[in-house]
Amino acid sequence: MQTNMRREIDEIPDAAQRLLERSADQLKAAGAALRAKDPAFLVTIARGSSDHAALFLKYAIELQAGVPVASLGPSLASIYGAKLKLGGAAAIAISQSGKSPDIVAMAQAATDAGAVSIALTNTLPSPISKACTNPLDILAGPELAVAATKSYVNSIVAGLAVLGEWTGDAALQRAVADLPNQFAKAVKLDWQAFADDLGEAESLYVLGRGPALAIASEAALKFKETSGMHAEAYSAAEVLHGPVALVGAKFPVLTLAARDAAETSVAGIADGMAEKGAVVHATSSLAAKAKRLPFVATGHPITDALTLILPFYGFVEAWSRSRGLNPDAPASLKKVTETR
Repeated sequence: MQTNMRREIDEIPDAAQRLLERSADQLKAAGAALRAKDPAFLVTIARGSSDHAALFLKYAIELQAGVPVASLGPSLASIYGAKLKLGGAAAIAISQSGKSPDIVAMAQAATDAGAVSIALTNTLPSPISKACTNPLDILAGPELAVAATKSYVNSIVAGLAVLGEWTGDAALQRAVADLPNQFAKAVKLDWQAFADDLGEAESLYVLGRGPALAIASEAALKFKETSGMHAEAYSAAEVLHGPVALVGAKFPVLTLAARDAAETSVAGIADGMAEKGAVVHATSSLAAKAKRLPFVATGHPITDALTLILPFYGFVEAWSRSRGLNPDAPASLKKVTETR
């Protein structure tokens, strides 16, 4: 019987197409608001998978717009009552449910401080949409599995579409418009070879760099959520500053590399770990020692990184079931977590 998680993974291409078609006017309006504001910096407000989407957008914005991005701790507003100087800034708040009190409070504080605030949410109307100047419906559709998949992807697609409108970057705009087609290819990729090599392992590293680090962070979370497996995400550079000490014979490492400026170094680090005897799989044709996993090359370094999450989602859903678990209902978790 097909799980809700698997069904929702397969819905990602259609969900992305729906977003780009039905929210086009709102995406353009948000981009125009950022262009008019010309923010000196941008802040993100999110938790969990939404925070990993925010991390992806941080890299995309810094690379494409040249505007620095910082993540705000939502408790700054909800617990500490801090008054931040955000008048010259923009803010992106991401919440699938749109009602986590700490996210809403921080978004409202940013708006009250004078920031152009954009809400990316799967629920309109909602408290987060009322707290922000530019609410955007990501239109992922109902998501029944506890582990977010299509809402994570659509949050990033929405953010990238806004970024394209903000900067007027034609190459990024074309790449975003083509994402539903690229997702349709990526969702069919098979990473069973990685599952075959995991064996009885109970811990692993997931590596990435740049936008792919955000994908690695999301992947590590999904291992924990769906499979009760300890996984840590690291920058492929940062892992060499200490964590590599744990990498020995048969230690599993999943290396997520995009076709971007970091690919050569990431593939080299993956190969170095493979030479130490680790079981390393990498999404790069440049890998010589690490085992290669299939990927979709989109022709743009930002969207190339995003497509990596689809075959991973398919892999981890099947991996969870192979361990006798239910990926739709992880232990001790619920769909909506309302922190304060």
